[in-house]
Amino acid sequence: MRDKLQSIGEDTLKEIEAASTAETLEQVRVTVLGKKGKLSEVLRGLGSTRPEERPAIGAVANELKRKIEESLEARKSVIENAILEKRLSEEKIDVTLPSRQLHAGVLHPVTQTTRKIIEIFSRIGFDVTTGPEVETEFLNFEAVNIPKDHPARDMQDTFFMGPGVVLRTHTSAVQIRTMKSQKHPIRILAPGAVFRCDNDATHSPMFHQVEGLWVDRNVTMADLKGSLEFFAKEMFGTDTKIRLRPSYFPFVEPGAEVDVSCFMCKGRPNDACRICKGSGWLEILGAGMVHPRLFEIVGYDPDEVTGYAFGMGVERVALLLHQIPDLRLNFSGDTRFLGQF
Repeated sequence: MRDKLQSIGEDTLKEIEAASTAETLEQVRVTVLGKKGKLSEVLRGLGSTRPEERPAIGAVANELKRKIEESLEARKSVIENAILEKRLSEEKIDVTLPSRQLHAGVLHPVTQTTRKIIEIFSRIGFDVTTGPEVETEFLNFEAVNIPKDHPARDMQDTFFMGPGVVLRTHTSAVQIRTMKSQKHPIRILAPGAVFRCDNDATHSPMFHQVEGLWVDRNVTMADLKGSLEFFAKEMFGTDTKIRLRPSYFPFVEPGAEVDVSCFMCKGRPNDACRICKGSGWLEILGAGMVHPRLFEIVGYDPDEVTGYAFGMGVERVALLLHQIPDLRLNFSGDTRFLGQF
């Protein structure tokens, strides 16, 4: 039996050494060490040997099994390393090849327009101030001279969040907060998202405004016109002209709608112009001198200071600049649209 064990060991070690694949190696293991393998078959005949020989034969069998298992593990490691080396040599990456063109993100046109507006007004001394989008009804309406029974309140189409709490319909509350917390002079821009119950090709339930406020001694309507004229020329081109048309806003007196000359037809009425529709002018914002009532609310002396305020919709300016036909495209998330900017 010892000779048979020795013969099995020698033959098995040779087969292991000759194995070139993991499958062949597994087949050798099963043939020798499996339940019906050669070694198991020999050990089953151990009962027919003399009792005094059994311990020695058992020791030889266990030692043989240990050597075969170690040899199997060693050969398996060699085969796996050879497979890995082969893959590395065949699948290596040529790092000198040019990479694929990656998609480059761009700033949203609303963000671009907002930044341009801020950059222009910052050159004449305006600082940016922000405030909460969920606002008190008092600061959103009463503090800017829109009492509960005022008809202009119906025009706001407000989202009410609860008793006395609204989603702000304009950023004017930021101006009130600033005046209540700071002494004059004040020269600020208040950009941000605002919310109204409206949705069509030129309106959105959520859109963006930039409002401006300058409060100091002896601020006049001429200062307002000069500031807006500077903005219009910087935004739409040096040939741009502006005009102020009398209009009503509760928080300014006097108030005005501000138009810019059409940059497509250069302000010359032309029925073929699809931007201004032949009028030669484009409305871009509302403005006026701050109503004295607002100064009283924030604790300023209306006999001591004056100021002007203006507000514009960022999307409207972006639509005019880029001739976007539908405001809702700004919120579509379509990368084909956004990639143009």
